[in-house]
Amino acid sequence: MVSQDSPEQPDAADATEVVHQPRRQRLRWLVMLLGAIGIVLAVNQQFLLNLFGFQPLGNAYLYYLIGIFLAIAFLVLPATSNDRPGLLWLNLILAALALISAGWLGFHGLDIINKGWEYDAPLMADVMATILILLVLEGVRRAGGMVLLCTALLFGTYPLYADYMPGFLWGTQYSPIGAIRAHVLGVESIIGIPMQVVAELVIGFVIFGSVLVITKGSDFFMELASALLGHSRGGPAKVAVLGSGILGSLSGSVISNILTSGPFSIPTMRKVGYPASYAAAIEACASTGATLMPPVMGTVAFVMASFLGVQYSSIVIAAIIPAVLFYIALLLQVDMYAARRGLKGLPRAEIPPVLPVLLSGWPYLLSLAVLIFVLMVLRMEARAPYYASVVMLVATAFRAETRLTLSRAKDLLLDIATNVAGLVAVLAGIGLVVGGLSYTGVAGAFSRELLLYADGNVALMLIAGAVTSFVLGMGMTVTACYIFLSILLAPALVQAGLHPIASHLFILYWGMLSYITPPVALAAITAANVAGSKPMETGFRAMRLGMPLFVLPFIFVYDPALIMEGSFIRIVERVGLTLIAIWAITASFESWIYKVGRIGIVSRVAFAAGGVLIIFPELFTSLIGAGILIAVIAINLATGHRSTPSRA
Repeated sequence: MVSQDSPEQPDAADATEVVHQPRRQRLRWLVMLLGAIGIVLAVNQQFLLNLFGFQPLGNAYLYYLIGIFLAIAFLVLPATSNDRPGLLWLNLILAALALISAGWLGFHGLDIINKGWEYDAPLMADVMATILILLVLEGVRRAGGMVLLCTALLFGTYPLYADYMPGFLWGTQYSPIGAIRAHVLGVESIIGIPMQVVAELVIGFVIFGSVLVITKGSDFFMELASALLGHSRGGPAKVAVLGSGILGSLSGSVISNILTSGPFSIPTMRKVGYPASYAAAIEACASTGATLMPPVMGTVAFVMASFLGVQYSSIVIAAIIPAVLFYIALLLQVDMYAARRGLKGLPRAEIPPVLPVLLSGWPYLLSLAVLIFVLMVLRMEARAPYYASVVMLVATAFRAETRLTLSRAKDLLLDIATNVAGLVAVLAGIGLVVGGLSYTGVAGAFSRELLLYADGNVALMLIAGAVTSFVLGMGMTVTACYIFLSILLAPALVQAGLHPIASHLFILYWGMLSYITPPVALAAITAANVAGSKPMETGFRAMRLGMPLFVLPFIFVYDPALIMEGSFIRIVERVGLTLIAIWAITASFESWIYKVGRIGIVSRVAFAAGGVLIIFPELFTSLIGAGILIAVIAINLATGHRSTPSRA
């Protein structure tokens, strides 16, 4: 489902999608065996099946999962960039050590709790904890790269030197063995909230995403988007926006979404006249925004719900309007671009009829309906993806091309195993960051100090938070970036009077922006490789197309009506005004106003200014902005500055 984007910048979801096939074909069966054991363990725990009389305690279950999937990570993730065959034995030894150390700790899970081993443990527990923490560091290096490893080391070892730090950075100091015990045997570090979220929620959604891809659900959603929008002006670009948005919202991964839908959408966009860099930028933006689109939203949303102590459905409801607004902005831009360049849609003969497509995709629509019903109505977040996956597997069994054959079952098992392995490797390492800040007490002190320095200036705090989120998003996974800032920054934003969910979404949005913003622009670079365009040119185009992502977080953090907080009238009013503002700003970017045509630089600047003024929640500024928009339209119509579309 989700993918390891690169050694240095994994996907948020993210850093979750490692290689889809093990590098050593001879290890394929071992990976499948371990993956099957891990999946059965997760299902047994989630549904309380008590298979073979085995129902481990919470901490024991987490240790078992870490051991199994960390072992898989060593088998499928390369130790170096030029992974040599000679390292095969090293990988096998590390995998065995992961199973032994975590398995031993899991077997003694009850002793760890009842006998207080976090504070005073026997020698064997200390040995196993030391081995496991070293393996976790190696796992995070392989899955997340050197930047994430250095981050985990810096904050994981913070308890060793916290007593020497100045001011608010001072914290409780631990001895080396005390720090190891706290990290491994305590409940706030390696087996803390990030790992608990993976164990309780994320594994099910990884399974759902993998089943969706293996049963060709991605093909259906792209065909459906093509049937709905393919014939319209610039239709292939709209198909890419809609199709990638739907597919990515279910798979939860940026990079895998580009690699899945890009080879279809990008050549089709180029066929009707979109330049290669523009087509790649559209795909990059659509795939990036998909991880912010309910119902799945990737790994971070589940972690967010746990940190906030709310149900996942609350996060989904809050995220709907901002995500839809972003996709409307993308659709407006590609439509205006097509209007200005005179681009057409696909011929009717190449577009499948809507009804047959819908009928052929009933298994996916049914499973999606089950997912949403169980998730939102029954409020069974943890079990919803399992029910939806079973429904999809049963429903797709009626057609040979989607049926789960033995070969596809193997691919499915490998896909799930490698995806969860990447998640566990990254989030176990991120647990060290959480533990280091938590055990020393620095996290709370940092938030208080930030409030003091900001002196009540919320705008200053938001700008600092946006810059920090963006910079951290360049060097680590979005999940890691979010977890780090949710501990340090989010409490300060909430204490400053901002809405809790809005504050956490603000951090998430800005952490995602590095995907489409140079110099990193990982999503744009991946799409550029598919399109054969220049990476940096694609990155700057993606940044311009994705500009609403820069603005939306500031809007909903100041005005929670956009996250469905407030009266119905207030929500409708703010959504309507924001839509007008987005239309005005995108019209300025694309130099095109509907019923007017091409506009000049002065009109573009004025139109953008009017859109920005409308965004402000005060009635006076909104009226001024509306007046500017009306004036620009009237002047252009009166002076006859309408221009015919140019050809691409």
